[in-house]
Amino acid sequence: MFERILVVCTGNICRSPLAAAMIARGLIEKKGTASVRSAGLAALEGHAAEEAVSRIAAEHGISLADHIATQISIEATRQAELILAMEQRHVDAVLAFDPTARGKTFLLGHWSSREIADPYRQEEAAYRHAHAQIAETTGEWLARL
Repeated sequence: MFERILVVCTGNICRSPLAAAMIARGLIEKKGTASVRSAGLAALEGHAAEEAVSRIAAEHGISLADHIATQISIEATRQAELILAMEQRHVDAVLAFDPTARGKTFLLGHWSSREIADPYRQEEAAYRHAHAQIAETTGEWLARL
């Protein structure tokens, strides 16, 4: 259905790389292939995934070791067939950045009508809560992809 997916958050070091990795793993298990990228609207370009996110991901069999934060680009939004964002303000920012993304940009929590709060610089419990929400909402998308 969707061959190219872009996942967006603010800094591209916490939520979007984790969600992209979860979606990619699910699509590979389901279809044998996946093209899932992530980007930030205010990316900490060149940075690795946040340590707490990497550690929690690893506990669930996901490696973020190769992740490098990337700024969103017109090329990325135009190539994507589906764009998933963590918060409504991210959806709005993507559409302001690239109006042609209308109709293919949704909240990651679209099916359960929720946003995924940013755990950046908070206690580990916030990262674990974000992970649980991302796992649930990516599962909702994977059931429909």
